[in-house]
Amino acid sequence: MENLSHSEENYLKEIFHLSAQSNDRVSTNHLADRLNAKASSITDMLRKLADKDLVSYIKYKGCRLTDEGERIAVQIIRKHRLWETFLVKKLSFGWEEVHEVAEQLEHIDSEKLIDSLDHFLDYPKFDPHGDPIPNKDGQIEYRSSKLKLIDVGIKSRVEIVRVNEDSLSLLKFLEQQELTLGTVIEIMEKFPFDDSVRIKVNGERNINLSKKVIENISVKLLDE
Repeated sequence: MENLSHSEENYLKEIFHLSAQSNDRVSTNHLADRLNAKASSITDMLRKLADKDLVSYIKYKGCRLTDEGERIAVQIIRKHRLWETFLVKKLSFGWEEVHEVAEQLEHIDSEKLIDSLDHFLDYPKFDPHGDPIPNKDGQIEYRSSKLKLIDVGIKSRVEIVRVNEDSLSLLKFLEQQELTLGTVIEIMEKFPFDDSVRIKVNGERNINLSKKVIENISVKLLDE
């Protein structure tokens, strides 16, 4: 397989993410929105990737990854999430700082380096944002619960297990509020007017969170 450009690798990664959300073909419009690119540029790239047998592309119907395209996409995601974990755990980066750096590091083409990094980090299963890290064989251990904080009932106790890493401002806000992975919160009150909530953090302090925040946090229910 010939070497891929950074742009080609990014396309494969984004197609994988969008496919996981819909379990269907990914439209050129969705890709254009995700990559901030013109539809014509998206079409040109999809044709190029189809020529390399990395995507199956049908005009007006969208695309999906071939087996080889998915294999490559998963390995890129593995590198990205391992680098994020390294930056946070070993270099003391904030979780809101690591995404852009990992976007650059994920294109390093050295299997030995990545395997050594995985070993050095003691084979982590999840990155600092709670996303699963594929193993060397491309297997992904997804969390069984995908419960959003916005769907949790009053008086429920939950633990934060994942946040949306796409929003830098959200990550900064959660860091300031000490709402990181593993934080235990209790839903104290819901406000129907704007779907915001009041929560208690680690059994100590109360804060209010907007709908925009709570729909981007995934949690798991804790035993009563």
